[in-house]
Amino acid sequence: MSDYVHLNLFTMNAVEHVSPGSWRHPGDRSAEYTDREYWTEVARTAERGGFDAVFFADVRGVYDVYGDDRETAVERAVQTPANDPTYLVPAMAEVTDELGFAVTRSTTYQHPYELARQFSTLDHLTDGRVAFNVVTSYLESAAINLGLDERMDKQTRYDRADEFLDVCYALWEDSWDEDAVVRDADRGVYTEPDGVHRIDHEGEFFDVPGPHGCEPSPQRTPVVFQAGSSERGREFAARNAEAVFCSQPTEEGVREYVEDLRERAADYGRDPDRLAFFPGIVPVVGETTAAAEAKYERLRNGVDVEATLALLSGFLDMDLSELDPDQKIDHIETDAIQGTMNAFTQSDPDREWTVREVAEFSGLGTTSPVVVGDPTEVADELQRWVAEVGVDGFNVKEVVRTGSLDDFVELVTPELRERGLLPPHDADTLRGTLFGDGPRLPETHPARR
Repeated sequence: MSDYVHLNLFTMNAVEHVSPGSWRHPGDRSAEYTDREYWTEVARTAERGGFDAVFFADVRGVYDVYGDDRETAVERAVQTPANDPTYLVPAMAEVTDELGFAVTRSTTYQHPYELARQFSTLDHLTDGRVAFNVVTSYLESAAINLGLDERMDKQTRYDRADEFLDVCYALWEDSWDEDAVVRDADRGVYTEPDGVHRIDHEGEFFDVPGPHGCEPSPQRTPVVFQAGSSERGREFAARNAEAVFCSQPTEEGVREYVEDLRERAADYGRDPDRLAFFPGIVPVVGETTAAAEAKYERLRNGVDVEATLALLSGFLDMDLSELDPDQKIDHIETDAIQGTMNAFTQSDPDREWTVREVAEFSGLGTTSPVVVGDPTEVADELQRWVAEVGVDGFNVKEVVRTGSLDDFVELVTPELRERGLLPPHDADTLRGTLFGDGPRLPETHPARR
């Protein structure tokens, strides 16, 4: 557990992310998501606010489960339209010195040899400030558009993801010796051939002889983020993740998740204290408590309920338009995002959620708790979660863009700094910032073994 409160800005290169309808709020700048200057301003603000990284969500496909069509998603901007976040990183890195960038990429429809090259390139260009948020794609529309007849089942997706990362680890960690690049102009030798190795991977999903086409980057392997919540997802996270995004809406749910994943990581021979946990949080802050509460009511009144149901239908792989608003949400195993289902059926065993309650709760930040208050109250709550729940920091979710970030940086950041809770950001890489050590994966991580 960290002595600091680590912060990531959780956002998306899209009009809407996880607060449907907020693009209509007066002063919201979400429609500027296509402008480079918007994102460079966000980067500068996040760095000034003491954030470790900007964490980019991403999705393949369109949300077409609700009502069995895409009309609501397209009309209400439910993560549609959305652009690739990868290409924002060089521009944002250029205007910052310490800020990291976590990029979501899917292992389901890509090839590990190509992805390894892309992340090595980003790690070089940012001087070691990138992370790879590993996901498996959950929308049926993505599978169809990418040439498949149907979505892969969850077990197959995770089996593929395991092998995908094994290939990437071999390329990043094993293919090039530390001293392979010599740049010896007198001999005319840039790289010693004996220092570059094939990986000769032959597996169920991939055959990759190697070697890697990139010389070692500052971190070699980018920081590995993951958010597995199903039984299979938790095993995947316990084996691979360095930082874990928790999607549970209650303290009890987060605490159980943290304890469970640390135990599973230890079973893989890993140091369980070397996992960092980041629950999502939706801060609504004002100069006074009354101002914050009034702002919260305005934001709640601006929630687009139908758009929220369209988003949740895609998350759950369940058409919520077919259910009565007062019908209870029962736990089912889903081939979409199990964490969303678990958030409302398992995180608080004493509560049963109706469709209406899920929609009302999820309108601001989906499955994450909302913290409302003045700067002292918000900082108190963040500090308490780190001290008592056992998390290392938070993925801070926006409601109004860029207003939510601006408010946090102007009001909460000074309070956290005064308490000495923000990390110093004096490390050379994102991994160093998060864990206080060197740029490489620890020896206990499977990629090093």
